[in-house]
Amino acid sequence: MRRSSYLFTSESVSEGHPDKVCDRISDTIVDAYIAAEPEARVACETLATTNRVVIAGEVRGPASITPEKIEELTRAAIKDIGYEQEGFHWKHAEIDVYLHAQSADIAMGVDASGNKDEGAGDQGIMFGYACDDTPELMPAPIQYAHKILETLAAARKAGADDARHLGPDAKSQVTVRYEKGRPVGATQIVLSTQHLKEELNSEDVRRIVEPYIRKTLPEGWISSETVWHVNPTGKFVIGGPDGDCGLTGRKIIVDTYGGAAPHGGGAFSGKDPTKVDRSAAYAARYLAKNVVAAGLARRCAIQLSYAIGVAKPLSIYADLYDTGQVDEARLEAVLMDVMDLSPRGIRTHLQLNRPIYARTSAYGHFGRKPDADGGFSWEKTDLADTLRSALA
Repeated sequence: MRRSSYLFTSESVSEGHPDKVCDRISDTIVDAYIAAEPEARVACETLATTNRVVIAGEVRGPASITPEKIEELTRAAIKDIGYEQEGFHWKHAEIDVYLHAQSADIAMGVDASGNKDEGAGDQGIMFGYACDDTPELMPAPIQYAHKILETLAAARKAGADDARHLGPDAKSQVTVRYEKGRPVGATQIVLSTQHLKEELNSEDVRRIVEPYIRKTLPEGWISSETVWHVNPTGKFVIGGPDGDCGLTGRKIIVDTYGGAAPHGGGAFSGKDPTKVDRSAAYAARYLAKNVVAAGLARRCAIQLSYAIGVAKPLSIYADLYDTGQVDEARLEAVLMDVMDLSPRGIRTHLQLNRPIYARTSAYGHFGRKPDADGGFSWEKTDLADTLRSALA
């Protein structure tokens, strides 16, 4: 029997975290290629350290995306995040671009030809998850860990009050108490944030951030028993890639469900949507969210698996965690019927061949509001009625 009362913790990192800087740059490059050519192929990795950015990977797209254009986009992304520091500055960082043509062997397996449909860009397993902890149908610990940092970043960029003294690099962590399977409060709150005024101590930083955190968490979640850890080392001035080397794809649990659900082997950022590491994970979230939105379960995890060069998924697995109103095997069959889960089918259904990826690089790929231009299309619940009817 599953426990109904427990503590669960998830962490998030800000857009200025070194790894997230790299995710942002990689996804900015994906957007540039797709904006110029929707069927472009991109696998872009970024490394960032003290005033140095290295971009490498494989691409197939228009010649208009030159190394000079990529450098321009990279500097703009770093500037937007807010880095104008001696150790990492959008204007002064050295940027090296080592992108080359995609492997012909991979292209042969992935491209459609003759009677062969477009195949998956790699083998792998992908998971999607949804639960009714929050209105966004996300686990509460990761959703609120994201929201804390997103709120602080907005205040910092707006120059609000003392928040203007905060730097771009930050991490949060929230421990949530569950009773009878429902999230009811925060027992521990951890926040480490870079500060630009060296004389600020932990107490000073807490005075700055606490009002924003209290505004972000649900009413009544913070009590006199909630334990706070704000800048517990006492000082956090050197941050971002100057303080710690960053790499694309190193925050995959932050990007998804905060450890509340299984995760496949692949990262998302820097990959065009022919890569099922990204697109099939979005499809799995879309299906899981619609299952919960339809009232068919309180919790749902979906696993998909693929082989390189093969169009159709090898398997689909649904787990309703003993909260389901329907048979899981029947649900699996219906999910395969209501959505084409081939790489092309996913991209078509969710309209993924758009420049919508830079915005996913911080504060989670899931639990976001669908955008009018097609961003976060996998967060829609437009399949809920179809699922209810099919499983009635």
